[in-house]
Amino acid sequence: MEKSDAADKNEDDLTKSERTREGILSAAARLFRREGYYATTMRDIAQESGIEAGSIYYHFESKDQILSEVLELGVRQLYEKVSEIVQSAKKNPEDFRKTFALLIETHLTFLLTASDFTSANIRNYPMLSDETRAPHRELRASYAGAWSSFLNDAKRAGFLRNDISVTAIRQFILSAMNWTVEWYDVDRYPVSILADRMSKLILDGMCTRRRADTNDLKTSVIVPVELPDSIGKAEKSRAQILKAAARALRDNGYKATTLRQIAEEADLKAGSVYYHFKSKDEIVDEVLNAGLNDLLSGVTATVQEFHPPYDHHTRIAAAIWTHLSFLFKASEFTSANIRSYGMLPNQFRERHRGIRHEYGRLWDGILREAQEDDAIRSDIKIVPLRQVMLGALNWTVEWFDPNKPDEEGYLSLPEFSGMLIKLLLEGICDRENTAYPVSETVH
Repeated sequence: MEKSDAADKNEDDLTKSERTREGILSAAARLFRREGYYATTMRDIAQESGIEAGSIYYHFESKDQILSEVLELGVRQLYEKVSEIVQSAKKNPEDFRKTFALLIETHLTFLLTASDFTSANIRNYPMLSDETRAPHRELRASYAGAWSSFLNDAKRAGFLRNDISVTAIRQFILSAMNWTVEWYDVDRYPVSILADRMSKLILDGMCTRRRADTNDLKTSVIVPVELPDSIGKAEKSRAQILKAAARALRDNGYKATTLRQIAEEADLKAGSVYYHFKSKDEIVDEVLNAGLNDLLSGVTATVQEFHPPYDHHTRIAAAIWTHLSFLFKASEFTSANIRSYGMLPNQFRERHRGIRHEYGRLWDGILREAQEDDAIRSDIKIVPLRQVMLGALNWTVEWFDPNKPDEEGYLSLPEFSGMLIKLLLEGICDRENTAYPVSETVH
């Protein structure tokens, strides 16, 4: 566990008040990481830190103040370490791959094992209000700037591809890493193994050729399913409630979503919801199930349009395209599932684990067939490849806005999807000028 603002002091030098304060911050970080900020109360934090509920106000005025310090520490510690690595790299620019791997391992270590503050920041920040995020934007921008500085130096040195901006590459890298907080099991494998796999995949992509061939990619616009006009009033109200619940889950998470919120979002009286559903859990179950079923059905239909012998790169690209379409346009339920999954109670995860595994197996089959036909590098293991790839795609819901394509500097969803396809298939490196390490084994 990382220390707070008194971390540079010797433990024996801390006063009782300082130790209590640090204990409160550490407890809050753990709860914000596990349960989410909105679902955590001051009483929860006091209980977690082992003090009386009223005593917490001696150290902090409010939960917002605690959150602000947790968010600050979560990025500050990581930023200082990464900045140190980036500055050292300027003296040895030829060690690009070695430095890149070190940066990946540093970020993942803070996120997964070293700091509840970092993972609490990553998991909660996207759901916070603009007012709450505002004081922390400068530090987060500084962290992004440290990565951009390193990547710009690498691009000038000829290590990175020129057809995609450094900003897009940086966001792709951070997306792939940040989603690991939702799935990686640190008790089974050390972070160093994940970091090694991820850095090699991000650098060189998954395909064996110097350029992936996706010229035959035919993309269709996936239109959100609308209710037929003939549907009855009760069915319309039910569907309205489910859509409202999906939006509330997507924006607030499971514990902070209430039946009253769902009713207000659906423009119904709170009591009316009970006419259609017995409980919040019944609503959430249907939303989660719909999100996964939409995604599974959509990607399955896409890959079934291909017939052997497969054009594997195009087939993979089409599946990625469909995944992103459901995430951003075709299904409110899919984005609700993706954003809320990490903080769901175990009973929900268990009930929906089967269909999640089915979706994982669909992708494993797509990727394994490509590997067997030598369209994907033989030195990559399929399951880690799928986990990192879907992680990079899923985290985009936290930062990409498909509704700003006409604004300068913003991409449309098709442009954005095409960029991610290139990065996943080919990697971030310039394959024309950078030696491709085919002999290296990804564990």
